[in-house]
Amino acid sequence: MQVSSLNEVKIYSLSAGRSLPEWLSDRKKRALQKKDVDIRRRIELIQDFEMPTVSTKIKVSRDGQYIMAVGTYRPRIRCFDTYQLSQKFERCLDSEVVTFEILSDDYSKIVFLQCGRFVEFHSQHGHYYKTRIPKFGRDFSYHYPSCDLYFVGASSEVYRLNLEQGRFLNSLQTDASESNACDINPVHFLFAMGTTEGKVECWDPRTRNRVGLLDCALSSVTADTEIDGLPSVSALKFDGALNMAVGTSTGQVLLYDLRSSNPLIVKDHLYGLPIKSVQFQHQLDLIISADCRIIKMWNKDTGKIFTSMEPEYGINDVCLYPNSGMLMTANEAPKMSIYYIPVLGPAPKWCSFLDNLTEELEENPETTVYDDYKFVTRQDLENLGLAHLIGSSLLRAYMHGFFMDIRLYHKAKMMANPFAYEEYRREKIRQKIEETRAQRVQLKNLPKVNKELALKLIEEEGEEQQVTRKRKQKNLPSLLKDDRFKVMFENPDFQVDEQSEEFRLLNPLVSKISEKRKRKLKLLEELEAQEQEEEEEPEGKASDAESSESSDDEKGWVEEVRKQRKLLRQEEKVKRQERFKEDQQTSLKPQFFEIKEGEEFRSFKDSAKKQKLMKKTLGDRLKLEEKLGTLNVCDTTVGSKQATFKLKK
Repeated sequence: MQVSSLNEVKIYSLSAGRSLPEWLSDRKKRALQKKDVDIRRRIELIQDFEMPTVSTKIKVSRDGQYIMAVGTYRPRIRCFDTYQLSQKFERCLDSEVVTFEILSDDYSKIVFLQCGRFVEFHSQHGHYYKTRIPKFGRDFSYHYPSCDLYFVGASSEVYRLNLEQGRFLNSLQTDASESNACDINPVHFLFAMGTTEGKVECWDPRTRNRVGLLDCALSSVTADTEIDGLPSVSALKFDGALNMAVGTSTGQVLLYDLRSSNPLIVKDHLYGLPIKSVQFQHQLDLIISADCRIIKMWNKDTGKIFTSMEPEYGINDVCLYPNSGMLMTANEAPKMSIYYIPVLGPAPKWCSFLDNLTEELEENPETTVYDDYKFVTRQDLENLGLAHLIGSSLLRAYMHGFFMDIRLYHKAKMMANPFAYEEYRREKIRQKIEETRAQRVQLKNLPKVNKELALKLIEEEGEEQQVTRKRKQKNLPSLLKDDRFKVMFENPDFQVDEQSEEFRLLNPLVSKISEKRKRKLKLLEELEAQEQEEEEEPEGKASDAESSESSDDEKGWVEEVRKQRKLLRQEEKVKRQERFKEDQQTSLKPQFFEIKEGEEFRSFKDSAKKQKLMKKTLGDRLKLEEKLGTLNVCDTTVGSKQATFKLKK
């Protein structure tokens, strides 16, 4: 998908890229997609959206579900179903199609005007009827209230064919020798036709009389325009009840208000080519006009250019998908082009994923890189001694600088600075030295409290950073920099006691690992004392030895736990012996206790009675309490039990 931008308007070409031949098998197509990046990245919005040689006309049905296009060779029509994103049917015709019209909301009623004076009707199943008109036709329009077809062409007459009666009616006699285009106003059904003399005649279908005449050829010629011959009308389009756009054969577009004979605005394409199509875009009040070389979008009130597109191949017809920002063109090439302009409107509902796709592309813009050219500023040219080339064909002006051939740039740079390689070599050596220094032991400012824990967190943080770099994940915040855990490394009350029983049992391997950290701490203290930054690591082991040692530690963790338990038992035994010696040395003296006032002394047998009572079941205790009168249990009316008891003093 190619992206172009003019006046800050993004235009996405959905049909850009190479197309695969139809006769290739699916297996070969998949193989080509794997090998070729351009084929793999292309977007095929509608499958096989193309013609064998050339496409001449393209239209969308009123319900928006079907896109129909005619082309050659041989002459044919293809209908594409947007809901299925593929071709629905294809019908071949006897002669080339000049233009066609979809009479129904879907594809069930189509009329073709062919170059052999034939008018062919198609229904849903296919060919329905064919007739001929007296002269070669160039355009036609359908009048819905009376079911009449108006044909204009190489004649001064406008032929009328009534589809309800199935016969030709009296033709309209005009003053023109030939006519090129015609249209019917969708509001009041005024019929307008453009002549080869550069005039537009307006007729009322109810009275079949001419009601107006506009001289567009005279109005299109201004002081700035240069024309070779008499401008004739090549395109015609109504907008609402009062506005009408007229395209001429010399490349001008005139916007008229039907109440005035003078145009509101005249827009020149500046190519001198006949205008092929004129469309109105109501959301932004734009007019989309196209000749065979360029499509221009401009404001209908001011004439200011909005954006433009120059396809690679010649343009035959332009179709704007209703209520969206999608534009389709019929070209002088097999592939029909599809453009999406988000500013004009949203994507159609059958390809709504285009909105998400374009939003992602706008979030991650890609810079354009030209492999064969080098962008240089005027200052760069002066440094290279190439300022005299400004204005020549070797430099192409672009923005604030110039594009020049990369081979010429390298030659000029080599002559201007012959020692560039030596500078490049020194820079590479300096980078290598910096990399080796980064691998040495770095001085770390460790806190005063829990130094070993801080060193452990720093090591784990370094390992996590390596893993997150490989997996492209976000780094987690460090505990050392977190304010919530700040006190743990400042207050001595939070010092970890490594000699406690819980710590030694929960961390059976901590002794060996702590020894390594202690060694590192001692090394850091030595480095701080000596203040030598480039001293290599002493007593350091290779990474293979450390990894093998860690694996051995993991295998013998059970033995370490047993060893710790044995040590703890021995320490407990020593403590018991010390307590026993202290008890023997101390002499016991009788202790006297005073009874509070209001309480009676009872024998020590009460405690024995309480122990026996606690051994009995709940039921036996309740029965005993009932006998003593301290508990009363009775049934209630609901069916439950009520217990009343007295507290003992």
